Amino acid sequence: MSVWDSSSFSIDRGFTSGVTANPPAAVAAAAGGLARRGPLSRARPVRIVRGECDAARFRREIQAAREPVVLRGLLIGQCLGLWNADYLMDKGGDKDVSVHVSAEARMDFVSKNFAYRTLPFPELVRRAAYGCQCSYPEGEQTAANQGGEGVPAPHVQLHSKHGESLTEKGTGMGGSEGRDTANSSPGSTVKGPEGKAGGVAAGQDPNAPFFISQSEKYYLRALGTDPRKDIADLKTDFPQLADDIQLPELFDPADYFSSVLRVGSPGLHLWTHYDTMDNALVQIVGTKRVVLFPPSDADSLYLKGDKSMVLDIDNPDLSQFPLFDDVHPFECALLPGDLLFIPALWFHNVVAHDFSVAVNVFWRQLPKNMYETNDTYGNKDPVPATRAMMSLASALKALSSLPADHQDFFARRMVNTIKTKAFLS
Repeated sequence: MSVWDSSSFSIDRGFTSGVTANPPAAVAAAAGGLARRGPLSRARPVRIVRGECDAARFRREIQAAREPVVLRGLLIGQCLGLWNADYLMDKGGDKDVSVHVSAEARMDFVSKNFAYRTLPFPELVRRAAYGCQCSYPEGEQTAANQGGEGVPAPHVQLHSKHGESLTEKGTGMGGSEGRDTANSSPGSTVKGPEGKAGGVAAGQDPNAPFFISQSEKYYLRALGTDPRKDIADLKTDFPQLADDIQLPELFDPADYFSSVLRVGSPGLHLWTHYDTMDNALVQIVGTKRVVLFPPSDADSLYLKGDKSMVLDIDNPDLSQFPLFDDVHPFECALLPGDLLFIPALWFHNVVAHDFSVAVNVFWRQLPKNMYETNDTYGNKDPVPATRAMMSLASALKALSSLPADHQDFFARRMVNTIKTKAFLS
């Protein structure tokens, strides 16, 4: 039976007086107490839909509006009462998972300040929830887990189920939020705070209970069994957990693309990027702050591919990124049980206040033939857009044979044509 029921449906519009879509205190808590200046100080609250609604009304009143919305009070199954770190460690299976590991809470996909490493799922949950040393009883910590040499306590599992050293093992696939899925090679270093090299250092115990530092952060974006050909699907990848959650039926089942389990450390801050499919982020454990920017802000986000180079959106360097002051941010706090609808092409930036577990469901809002058939991550631009960008590259190459002043003149004409023909406003 569907969890969607049209008997109760209301919308809080946070843009009208007397209505608070996301209370400022909740937003601040989900942001981890971040102080802000610049454009985020004027962020508009994301509107909240309270209670249940049917799929038809969702498509007509929410999806069609092409703005993010928080759905609060849905029935999403027993995961809300069951899922915590201990339950996930016990029931989630022991499969190896590829994770992002960083010495810094703010992960940066542009400079790659993280490494891809492999951990058994229970060990990933343990480290993300409790830290790298939580399983050491008092007095049993060794020199190894304090940054020196030594051998960790034997009860700490530091190998994958296949017997490989976790510190020395690479991942094969990155599972990133961006277009680039290149992974760090086994034993490679990763930049830590202030540009210092981290990772597996010469002479470091390969069985140390961390990869970079004792305070390292973890982020799992679950992948398919073979990421090169399999799309992430909760029922297939984590069958022991799938029955605990009832994913809302927001869309035609024929348009379903993927359901991705996400697990992260407290304080984890993920880079600003966009997705090319509509998606629903279902928060199950912990709270998050999410900041979103409309597609029309693309000119002001200093994009490199699908990612923004403005890392600190709370305190941006406007001397380096002056156009960022022109963005139009929206902001919300996600609580356990909340579902955030993120329309395709909306940029989003996420901060986890606590140990966080969520399920992200993606579906096609365009005809199927507009998507790449070999895109297992669902993050490649639609085929017509890719072709247009290739044509643009050819046009720019043709212009390059002209003198600089001619290049400038005809490039401006091209830009004006694009604005006239394709811009919404």
